[in-house]
Amino acid sequence: MQGISAVIPIYNEEENVGPMYHELTQVLSQMDRPYELLFVDDGSSDETVPTLLREAGQDPHLRVIQFRRNFGQTAAMAAGLEHSRYDIVVTLDGDLQNDPAEIPRLVAKLEEGYDLVAGWRKNRQDKFISRRLPSMIANWIISKSTKVQLHDYGCSLKAMTGEVARGINLYGEMHRFIPALADEMGARIVEVPVNHRARRFGRSKYGISRTIRVVLDLITVKFLLGYSKRPIHFFGTLGVGVGGLGGLILAYLAFDRLVLHNPIGNRPMLTLGFMMVLVGLQFLVFGLLGEVLARTYYESQRKRTYCVRRYFEFSSEPSKEPGLRPVKGAVGDL
Repeated sequence: MQGISAVIPIYNEEENVGPMYHELTQVLSQMDRPYELLFVDDGSSDETVPTLLREAGQDPHLRVIQFRRNFGQTAAMAAGLEHSRYDIVVTLDGDLQNDPAEIPRLVAKLEEGYDLVAGWRKNRQDKFISRRLPSMIANWIISKSTKVQLHDYGCSLKAMTGEVARGINLYGEMHRFIPALADEMGARIVEVPVNHRARRFGRSKYGISRTIRVVLDLITVKFLLGYSKRPIHFFGTLGVGVGGLGGLILAYLAFDRLVLHNPIGNRPMLTLGFMMVLVGLQFLVFGLLGEVLARTYYESQRKRTYCVRRYFEFSSEPSKEPGLRPVKGAVGDL
């Protein structure tokens, strides 16, 4: 369907969620096209959801997904993307630091023929040591490791087509790798500077420790993007390299023993050669097992990374009463 789906993961943002709702409503209502506000509550322990429902009244544009517990921002983002309805999906944080006023400009850029428009917090309003420094390190590592060169992978303010949004599978901390995952799908990507605001209420959930997790997830993403469909190429290359080197060592020792008649039984290189050959064979076996697992993964039904407690949607149809509704397509997770 033509329109805009705004996906907003929230976690303990009771002071921010009301102003965020009103700002989004003001901006999207002026764009003269259908829209929805899809808030995904990541197991908040405060009054985030009651505050949001109270501020929104019975707004038919509002949809709220509430998790049973805190599953992390990536799971919340995945839920929002999966349940989005319209052909344009905009993502942004719920802490008021992403400016909703930038949405029309992102959508206009998207309609120039791009599949994903990523925001760049050029003048970022955050503390240097705890926020900007880890982000700079992560952005440099990710840009060097992927084919998508961006200044700001961590900016949640993005606009993308519905096909891209609903075609991305997110796990771990991979929400920041959405541009790289979209590029794997063949998406056209562009980055534009966006306004960034200082946090007014609440505390940040990020810190320098997240850099380590980002690096670990980057290794996963690098492997998935390059070898998820052909793991034998990765493990096989290692196996052939290590096993081949071990074979050369054993060949040299065999020449030394059979031709030069030197004793080799007590030489460490003999043990090293045998170990390298065995390790090489193990890598080949890992590659074959990876091929089996990859085929099982792609041929089996995809499993969600979250469990939904409740799903809120206010109907604008006169024949239906507003109120709570079960999640469409969810099985056994209400």
